[in-house]
This record gives sequence, structure tokens and C-alpha cells, in this order.
Amino acid sequence: MSTPSRISLTRFLIEQQRDHSRINSDLRLLIEVVARACKRISIAVGKGALGGVLGSAGTENVQGETQKKLDVLSNEILLEANEWGGHLAALASEEMDDPHPIPHRYPKGEYLLVFDPLDGSSNIDVNISVGTIFSVLRCPEGVRDPDERAFLQPGSRQVAAGYAVYGSSTVLVLTFGDGVHVFTLDREQGSFILSAANVKIPEDTGEFAINMSNLRHWEAPMRRYIEELLAGKTGPRGRDFNMRWVASMVADVHRILTRGGIFIYPRDLKDASKPGKLRLMYEANPMAMIVEQAGGAATTGRERILDIVPTRLHQRVPVFLGSKNEVERATAYHREADA
Repeated sequence: MSTPSRISLTRFLIEQQRDHSRINSDLRLLIEVVARACKRISIAVGKGALGGVLGSAGTENVQGETQKKLDVLSNEILLEANEWGGHLAALASEEMDDPHPIPHRYPKGEYLLVFDPLDGSSNIDVNISVGTIFSVLRCPEGVRDPDERAFLQPGSRQVAAGYAVYGSSTVLVLTFGDGVHVFTLDREQGSFILSAANVKIPEDTGEFAINMSNLRHWEAPMRRYIEELLAGKTGPRGRDFNMRWVASMVADVHRILTRGGIFIYPRDLKDASKPGKLRLMYEANPMAMIVEQAGGAATTGRERILDIVPTRLHQRVPVFLGSKNEVERATAYHREADA
């Protein structure tokens, strides 16, 4: 992992456009707008109780989850920042039932933005890292007023993906399909500065992240995999593993991006109508793109996440992502069981 000095996000994006032709001006400006919105969310998160933003908003989102005040505020910040710039044809959010059209008084662009405005919001009130996840798609040709169908594209068609982590420092992670780059917010300067370029996830790991309280609900191959890890040196793997679990996907994935690991939110049998917990469009797909671009792997336990053709905007899937060799082993166990 190389660490260039004092390259701002703006400079980085301009160089990607000018010198490498990896992005165009509209996508560059779109990412800058999203980054500014993330800075505003970071400020709101940082104020905590002093900003009057902790606690429940007294409403539920489309998934039936109780919304926090910061969920609602973060969603509003991203909508307000992105609807007038002329880069987008429409937006979609975890916190909204349907896609959000660009108001007719503003110009429309060629991109679609999908986002989870505040991932891990159950951790807000206890001061644990939360974050924003986003994905950029192209609006299909000839679609002037995109509805839900315009968004239903496999993750392999993403033109960009990223996330922000609001922790002890605010970090922005980006990929355009040609490597993964990390930017850290310089709070005095007010700019995101490139802090790690072309990040790579180690292929092997000794850490796993999973909610062990659901073990009794897991499928047999999932229990087999975790029980092997827990058996340690005396088990079939012949080595010890450590468990890490933040219950904030952005924090768990960022740890894996930094030092390796495997993050798993498997299918369980508590509710047969829900094949998984995490949302394909605005959680699994962008994180899968980032992880694969960093040399890792991302599957549902049975198939590559980026190959899935969505059937609805808020579709859920199981998620296995991180260090390549562990993801492939866990996936192999599920495929063997199915066979």
C-alpha cells in the first residue's frame, strides 16, 4: 500500500479524468458533490448529543426499521446536495420506498446514484463508527424519466462505488473499476487527502466478522465453516482465528480493507421470506466492487454478488466478502452442500 503526500480528492479526480481518461467531467463532479455531502454528515455525526441529532426519529423506513434522526438528516443532505447539479437522472436510497426523481427545474445527467445514507445507525447513540455507502450506475439509453426498473442492473455495471467512515477520522474510499483509493478528511483544511493508493486485501487472514448470536439459525455449511474457525489449532484448520464484529458494515469492511479478514452476513432460517439481511443495491454491490478491486472476493455463499441481476430495488442477499481464500472456502462449503 503506497502513501502519496498531499494529493487532494479534487486533484486526484482531475488527474483521473485528464491523464488516465478513466472518468468524465460529469462523474468527477458527481463524486465531488457526494464527498461534500459526506463532510456535512461527518460534521453532524461529530456533534452527537450537542447537535440534537441522537435518538429515534419516530418513523420507519421501507424495510420496517426504526429510523434514527441522523438517518433522516443524512438522507436529506445527500438528496439536497445531488438533485440540482445536472449529473444525475435519479437517486435511490435505503430510506425511501421509491426512486427520487430529479426536479424538472434542474437539468438531468446520465448517472443514477444509489446510497445507504447512514450505515450502522444502531451504533449512533453509543459513539461507534458509522458510515455512508454509495454506488453509481449509468441511466439506460433512451430513459428520460427513470423508475425502479432503470436501477435494476447487476453490480458489474457500476461505474463507481465508495463509502465514508465517520470514526476517529473521516475516511472516504473510492473505486472507478481500476483499483481502490483511500482519502482522509483534513479537518483544518476541509479537504479529503489521498492517504493510501491501490489498496490490496491480503488473500489469507486470521480474522472473521460475523454475528455469532444467530448461529442456531444458520444453514449447515455455514455452521461447519464457523465451527472450524472456532476449533483453532486443535481443529481441521490447524490455526487460531480471532473474531471481530462492529455491527456497522462500513467499519467491518474498512478493517478488512486495511488488514484483511472475512465479513459474513449469511442466510439464516429465522424468516424464510428474507434470503439475506443486507441490501443488494446499496450495500452488497458497492462493497463487492470495492473488495474485488482490492483483490478480495465477494459472494452470497453460492454466487458472485456482482453477477446478480436485481429484481427489486430493496432486494436482500447474504454477503461473504473479504480475503479471497477464506471467501472461496466458505463459498465452496455451501456449493458442496447444495450438490
